[in-house]
Amino acid sequence: MTHAPHSEVAQHVAEAAADHADSGVFPPFDPTYFASQLFWLTIAFVILYIALDRLILPKIKTTIEDRRDRIADDLDAAAQAKADAEAAGEAYEKSLAEARNKAHALAAKTRQTLDAEIAKETAAVEAELSAKQEASEAAIRKAKDKAFAEVRGIAATATAAVVSALAGVEVSEADAGKTVDGLIKAKEA
Repeated sequence: MTHAPHSEVAQHVAEAAADHADSGVFPPFDPTYFASQLFWLTIAFVILYIALDRLILPKIKTTIEDRRDRIADDLDAAAQAKADAEAAGEAYEKSLAEARNKAHALAAKTRQTLDAEIAKETAAVEAELSAKQEASEAAIRKAKDKAFAEVRGIAATATAAVVSALAGVEVSEADAGKTVDGLIKAKEA
């Protein structure tokens, strides 16, 4: 008898299948099954809703919040890094300007020192050259005077010899020198 209920169920299923085959309606669209379909749909929806509400959505919400926090932290860090970079840039520009000013001041000071040394050395060289020039001019004057004296003596001797040869008159070198001196003074005036 245990087989009988099983055969009854099989017979009932076979009859239901035959009824559906005769009706020509697709079983999910058969209005006789709408109540059971709605019941199972409601149960499946409730189970899915509870699973989403208690398991999946909290994880998604946590992930979104973590991501939002990470993005906010990254933006804050980027803003801080930008501020630090700007501060470092300003400090660099300031130190560069200070270094430039120090370099200009050092160059000006060095230029002044070198100009003073050059002026001092130039003055010393000019004084030395002036002394040498004066000594040279004195030596030239002395040589000129000596040469002039010798030329005067030669001119006086030559004049005495020419006058003696041409005129046949004996003239002393002293008289010839006086005549040469007179001619030179007349020419200079």
